[in-house]
Amino acid sequence: MWQQQTFFVLWGFITGSLSASWDMAVSPVVFVPRGEDVVLPCSFTHPRQQRYSGMITLKWLARESNALPFLTCSVRNESMEGQHSCAVSEFKYSTYGDLRRGELSLLIRRVQLGDNGTFFCRVELDRVLQYIQKETQLYVTVQPQILNMSVVEPGSDGAPRRLQCEVEGQPMPNVTWLSASGTPMQDLDVKNQQSGPARLLSSVPYLQEVLSCRAESRLGVAERRHPATHRGHVGAQLVVRLVLFTLLTALLVTGTSVLIRRKLEDHRVPPADFLEEL
Repeated sequence: MWQQQTFFVLWGFITGSLSASWDMAVSPVVFVPRGEDVVLPCSFTHPRQQRYSGMITLKWLARESNALPFLTCSVRNESMEGQHSCAVSEFKYSTYGDLRRGELSLLIRRVQLGDNGTFFCRVELDRVLQYIQKETQLYVTVQPQILNMSVVEPGSDGAPRRLQCEVEGQPMPNVTWLSASGTPMQDLDVKNQQSGPARLLSSVPYLQEVLSCRAESRLGVAERRHPATHRGHVGAQLVVRLVLFTLLTALLVTGTSVLIRRKLEDHRVPPADFLEEL
């Protein structure tokens, strides 16, 4: 019994000293716009790095620290020549760097909102039961945009008509309703409801007036008006067209008058003394 206890104490001392001298560096938070590629940095060093010739196993996990790895890669550390098989460019996930040099970074292609969350970088060495693992947070950003504006007709409950604005953005944008003059409207019955990842439905009572929905975050501003064409703008366009028509008509009448006058002058009757000379 004492031999077994001595073995576990000795093994704990050895592995504990090894793990204590390991070092892993990651970025606590990584921001990336949706649709772009991103690299989650991760690197490590260990006390036998220069003389170690065994297997280096990299594992990337998501969401939970004890989850099954979605990417596993092992290489033998006996040669520093050639590229190892883990860096395959056509896959969504691949390594970014050389494990034999302690480079464990993860490359994710065309990041989407579903990739948002916590990732864990883990490395194991051959014949070493302990491992080292650290986490990094991936934060996918989306610029504010207004996906749709529509009028919701009254339902069976007799609720009034509402103008609804569907907004997308990460971080979630602040929504402001504006009058036709661009002034924020403070006294409206605004209802906000999250409709999906990074999406929000905002609505206000609607009485046929012109309203604008503005979505704003630290990444930018998006704004849309309903109805899309202001009646005042239509009236102004009609006035401009009427003025142009009037000017063109005046120019046409003036030009026609000048031409008629010249024609008459060319065909007028010769004076009497001119006839006598003939």
